[in-house]
Amino acid sequence: MTAPDAVYGSPDFDWEVLTRPDIRSVVTGQLGCSWLALHQHLVTLTDDEYLWAPAAGALSIARRGQTTRRTAGAGEWVAEWPDGPDDPGPRTIAWLVAHLVEVFAERWEWTFGGHTRRRNDLELAHPTAAGGVAALTAAVGAWRRDVEALPEDAFWTVGRSQATEIDQQAPFAHLVLHLNRELVHHGAEITVLRDLHRVRP
Repeated sequence: MTAPDAVYGSPDFDWEVLTRPDIRSVVTGQLGCSWLALHQHLVTLTDDEYLWAPAAGALSIARRGQTTRRTAGAGEWVAEWPDGPDDPGPRTIAWLVAHLVEVFAERWEWTFGGHTRRRNDLELAHPTAAGGVAALTAAVGAWRRDVEALPEDAFWTVGRSQATEIDQQAPFAHLVLHLNRELVHHGAEITVLRDLHRVRP
């Protein structure tokens, strides 16, 4: 997609995808734009911002065995896990990044991978911003690469992913859009937390 006298937007994204009238382009174009917007914030993320707790008791990451909360993930560092899906508690950016790694890596595993690993088999949490951002970049990158390579009819295939009961019963396009929403939702939380960190007392 081009403006009259210049290339439109960042060269890191194929803007032409936004002009193509097919389901693959619609869902991957949205994902690509959303990731581009978030990644621009992540490349300058500091460790202080990454680990900052906006309130007491905020969900975060921890060295294995050094938190009393439920945890998720493999490896030396784990993500603290909420008590239920509607837990309203605050989160750190480190937790949000680990959660997005879990979302994309587990869905990739049960769509394109070996259909064996769950969240507790995956390395989700990293103690530095650079490590967390690298893990998220890899997880989103693998998902984008393999989704974009699918033929058109795969997006209408029911059960293309086997991650959850809903995935098994829904056309694959619904799952791609769900992961897009996860990225937009938690990406917005990450950018707001960076703003709050900057103006904290």
